[in-house]
Amino acid sequence: MPQFAANLSFLFTDLPFPERFQRAAAAGFQGVEYLFPYDWPAHDVAEWLKAAAVEQVLFNLPPGDWAAGERGLACLPHRQGEFAESVEQALNYAMVLDCERVHCMAGLRPEGVAESELEATYIANLQFAADRFATVGATVMLEPINSRIDMPGYWLDDVNKALRLLDAIARPNVKLQLDLYHAQIIQGDLARTIEANLGRIGHIQIADNPGRHEPGTGEINYPFLFELMDRLGYAGWVGCEYKPLTTTEAGLGWLAGSQHG
Repeated sequence: MPQFAANLSFLFTDLPFPERFQRAAAAGFQGVEYLFPYDWPAHDVAEWLKAAAVEQVLFNLPPGDWAAGERGLACLPHRQGEFAESVEQALNYAMVLDCERVHCMAGLRPEGVAESELEATYIANLQFAADRFATVGATVMLEPINSRIDMPGYWLDDVNKALRLLDAIARPNVKLQLDLYHAQIIQGDLARTIEANLGRIGHIQIADNPGRHEPGTGEINYPFLFELMDRLGYAGWVGCEYKPLTTTEAGLGWLAGSQHG
């Protein structure tokens, strides 16, 4: 079955962040991801990873002012300087944490700006980020996030748009981050999407729909999709970015079933 990474921004949240690494390892995860590491010194996070013997799989570039509602900078004109600084900050963390994948959030659509300007800004920013991360052998991810339920106003809210942008960015170390929860809400047809774009997918994330809870709580047939990933030879990570219905451990039956299925 695929190799699963615990998203520590969503799982084991009854514990302080530094203690979630050991808890993830104890639950059987060999990799971890999370939204942002920047509230903690990179070397501290590296020690938590080492102590738990888990791999750092993915984190996001700084998103702007998250507390004020910002959700990324990449499509925003006149913020390129700030975006470039965010790339350098994330690059430093990636080097210390030995992380090979970073997700670049697009941002919310600003009012009164032409779509062509947003797209040109995004493409130029992703090319810049890709070239910087290529110096350490890391891959930059772009992720379609649904704007209907979870992130109203998000600019990159369509899977086909993301694929077109991959073509325009034209960098070998830029890949699609396919969150199957978001993709289900955006368009469905998950199996065909995976099959048609396997070579362009650099990371997969999961949650069921509706509710964004663990696999088995909603409409998505995850056992089928996990078998499909194996059959197609998907060799990447699958990040568990879901909100446990009760506690994290109580909802991990799907993981045991996958590993022994």
